[in-house]
Amino acid sequence: MKYYDKLIFELSHPGRTGYSLPSAQQYPVATIPANLLRESKLELPEVSEVDVVRHYTNLSQMNFGVDTGFYPLGSCTMKYNPKINEEIANHPGFAGLHPLQPAETVKGAQEVIDGLDASLAAITGMKHFTFLPCAGAHGELTGLMLMREYHMARGDSARVKVIVPDSAHGTNPASAAVCGLQIVEVKSGADGLVDVESLKPLLGPDVAGIMMTNPNTLGLFERQIGEIAKLVHECGGLLYYDGANMNPLLGKVRPGDMGFDIMHLNLHKTFSTPHGGGGPGSGPVGVGERVLPYLRIPKTSGFHGNFGVMLRAYAYILMLGKQNVKMAGPFATLSANYIKESLKDCYKLPIPTVCKHEFVFDGLINDGAREGKAGATTLDVAKRLLDYGFHAPTIYFPLLFHQALMIEPTETESLETLDEFIAVMKKIAAEAAEDPDILHGAPHNAPIGRPDETAAARNPILKA
Repeated sequence: MKYYDKLIFELSHPGRTGYSLPSAQQYPVATIPANLLRESKLELPEVSEVDVVRHYTNLSQMNFGVDTGFYPLGSCTMKYNPKINEEIANHPGFAGLHPLQPAETVKGAQEVIDGLDASLAAITGMKHFTFLPCAGAHGELTGLMLMREYHMARGDSARVKVIVPDSAHGTNPASAAVCGLQIVEVKSGADGLVDVESLKPLLGPDVAGIMMTNPNTLGLFERQIGEIAKLVHECGGLLYYDGANMNPLLGKVRPGDMGFDIMHLNLHKTFSTPHGGGGPGSGPVGVGERVLPYLRIPKTSGFHGNFGVMLRAYAYILMLGKQNVKMAGPFATLSANYIKESLKDCYKLPIPTVCKHEFVFDGLINDGAREGKAGATTLDVAKRLLDYGFHAPTIYFPLLFHQALMIEPTETESLETLDEFIAVMKKIAAEAAEDPDILHGAPHNAPIGRPDETAAARNPILKA
């Protein structure tokens, strides 16, 4: 039994301590009002320092993170976070700031924001950014509010529809709905790209704009983006760019040059801050010439978002420099295509074209289903990967494929790591073909086995 198999109270023994305090006689005794005194003894574990350190160190190792292993989470760009970023973000001159300090005392922080604004504008082709949004979806909402403000200022109140591709991130239609806009879905063609002929009938005087990411959620570059921009602008709408997939474009293509008017960036993805566990995040919104007059209107946050994430992003950009930032996208694309081509004989590849930063398999080619045995699913593959020390890719998304397995290696992983991942994926495919029960019971080497996720979702235990 390991330390993390026991609660801290189970390690407790009466009289054991992990601290040494000076005698209370050396200090004046503080009088605590009677109404604030406890009526019963405070129940705390009695443990030694080594027990405490081992317990919590082992607990920390139960989590999987980009600092402990390969994290090929599609659509999330879980790249390595250089530790110089953390040093900068934790510098006392930054970490000790208060948002209500007088402006004249935070000129250094303002210089960081201005420098980051200029850098992101150069990278994306936008004019300026606002840093109020605290996350990607928060940025989407801010950008859509800008879109509405643009139309309302022109007296165009009839524009209440937003077109969203069927391959879009789920936050896109959700953000539009929160903003009070109506969602209209446009279908993808067999090639996984927006079907321009299906788009044309959807355009009209009631369309506020279209939300897209390019490359899209399948990792495919929307080759007709110029035509799409032309059609949307001709009908009076705007183009919104979801920046979740910006990583492969660094140094190659800018959303502003593609015709996008509004965009958000996930600084915690493209510019390296780790974001596992739901945070931290930053979703600055940039705008082109059309929307620039309205940039300061939506007040979606009281202050400049998550300043620590901005510091990390700016440090990342300055560390790489103009030339090396341009290498991130090509290396991310090379890594994704290398894995895709290496595994396409084991896993179903529904769209066998060159991808960008990520790609999607549709389950195993041979899942081992025979003689009444259930075949191995995408979930089984994901759980089995944990036994080999790899985090699972994104599974069952996008919804275009029944057994979607979405892989994004990023540019920060070495060739050796990619080869190890490929070898394990091939081994899992072989296990699925020979004995899928091995996968059905996975993970076998994790601190806990496979929980009943359906029961946990339907009957959550919210308190002990």
